[in-house]
Amino acid sequence: MEASLRSIRGTLVLSFALTLSVLVLLVLAGAGGTAVAASPEPASTPATASGERSGPAGAVPVLEIDGPIGPATARYVVRGLETARKSGSRLVVLELDTPGGLDSSMRDIIRAILASPIPVVSYVSPPGARAASAGTYILYASHIAAMAPATNLGAATPVSIGGEPEPAPMPFPGGGEPPGKKNDGGTQASSDGNGGDSHGSGKSAKGSGSSSGDSSANGKNDESGNSGNGGSSESPPLSGTAMERKVVNDAVAYIRGLAELRGRNAEWAEQAVRGAASLSATAALQQKVIDVIARDLPDLLARIDGREVKINDRAVKIESRDLAVVHMKPDWRTNLLAMITNPTVAYGLMVIGIWGLLLEGYNPGAVLPGVAGSICLIIALFAFQILSVNYAGLALVVVGTAMIIAEFFFPTYGSLGVGGLIAFVVGSLILFDTDVPGMNIGRPLIAAFATTGALMIAGIVYLGTRSMRHPVATGTQGMIGASAEVVTDFTGKGRVRYGGELWNARSDRTLRAGELARIVKVEGLTLWVEPQ
Repeated sequence: MEASLRSIRGTLVLSFALTLSVLVLLVLAGAGGTAVAASPEPASTPATASGERSGPAGAVPVLEIDGPIGPATARYVVRGLETARKSGSRLVVLELDTPGGLDSSMRDIIRAILASPIPVVSYVSPPGARAASAGTYILYASHIAAMAPATNLGAATPVSIGGEPEPAPMPFPGGGEPPGKKNDGGTQASSDGNGGDSHGSGKSAKGSGSSSGDSSANGKNDESGNSGNGGSSESPPLSGTAMERKVVNDAVAYIRGLAELRGRNAEWAEQAVRGAASLSATAALQQKVIDVIARDLPDLLARIDGREVKINDRAVKIESRDLAVVHMKPDWRTNLLAMITNPTVAYGLMVIGIWGLLLEGYNPGAVLPGVAGSICLIIALFAFQILSVNYAGLALVVVGTAMIIAEFFFPTYGSLGVGGLIAFVVGSLILFDTDVPGMNIGRPLIAAFATTGALMIAGIVYLGTRSMRHPVATGTQGMIGASAEVVTDFTGKGRVRYGGELWNARSDRTLRAGELARIVKVEGLTLWVEPQ
């Protein structure tokens, strides 16, 4: 039994070590990605400045959004705009290359842009980049919207987190058209936010993908990717649940409000939300979605020089020609936040935390697993509080882990462990069930943890089965078949020595002192023996 416990503890230690190694590799991979993102620009651009320090008043701070928009990105942009304001900068450039991101983080960035006392220029760059979904909203919110050649924007339909299938549209009573047929600027939009939703490219109101040149709300396209009538406010009846319609209407009202504030194409903005329409840079300029197309940053500063923008009902003239460019990189706090709010890393921290506490419970006084597990679990819970988590998936992960732990205590021969493993895998798959790029858990990581758990369960079942085949080594059952030394000659009743103790013995045959006898039965404190 003790050997089996030692084997189980060894299995737990090995599992904890393997899990910790996986997380370390993930962290190193994240650090490597950060280093690449923070690498200096080509020689044609000025040197960068680190630590979110803005340059002198004559310099243009450049903030970079490269990848999915999450809490760390929002913190970086908000702090960058505040730093630029305090340093007296006359202009801020926000370089965009994003597939979308979380709705709450996008709105934090937009609020900071709208409250900025200095002009903010959103620039989709380099060529080949995109400002999809959340990036489109940010472009519409900026004082000046610019794009490099061969870039695109659009596909701004909200994507619901939770993975629930969308039901077929219900017929409207009387055969008429639903009230949502026509939206004149968001009269049906909900007044509350859609904090549980995120903006990710590639999913329309009916769940279909979208790219540059995708169909508009009415399904008819011209060469620019917009509707044939140039962008009408007419919109089709919305399918899905009432909550989905509310979320879409709220997003439509939000982007139309931004378009009206900046004097941009509000009709196309609505189509980008309802029908996931997309535009190339040239088409966006033709349809007055953006203000300028520029090859690079110097060309952008030259083209916007002399333009006037409105900030708090006052006209501000931009003087940007020949200004120096300073790239503001995220500080270590922002990089750390970006790392722990990565769903894959947060998931790994949660698993390590659970196994660390479990290992500490099996080996009281080990200290290291308990300390590491507690820290990892607290950080994971902090990340879950920031991210949009499917709590049904989280509950399945917790229940599955509890069932796997229960396998150690109850003789279920693997049934609890297998059920717990299934619950753990299903919960992991739907924990961050979203189509937003970069906001879900890597399937290989889930497979690695599931494989580790399956090997643990198989090891426990194997050890339990093997221990059942071994002869009983304790109690009276362990004495059967053992040898005892005869103390005195006797026939019938006498005494033998077993385990260093004198026992009363009985035998139907004659035994001599010093002989070894085999124990065949134990009755109370009397041993039945026979000659070997």
